[in-house]
Amino acid sequence: MFGMGASELMIILVIILLLFGASKLPELGRSLGSGLSNFKKGLKDGDEGPTLPEPKSAPRAAAEPAKSAAPAEVPATPPSDPQDS
Repeated sequence: MFGMGASELMIILVIILLLFGASKLPELGRSLGSGLSNFKKGLKDGDEGPTLPEPKSAPRAAAEPAKSAAPAEVPATPPSDPQDS
């Protein structure tokens, strides 16, 4: 397991016992177990993918904006040259 032997795992477990204390270890194990089960449940539910409501179909005439008869034309003016003044 991760290239560690039994002696290394025992040392890690003793350090954890010293850090958290004997009374906190069962509580820590329960919270870790519930977190793992919630994670697995989330993965299982996530396989279906998010469901989005289908958009309501609007009538075609209402979706397109009204077009004017003739487009507005902008007269083309050459840029003014500051040296002409």
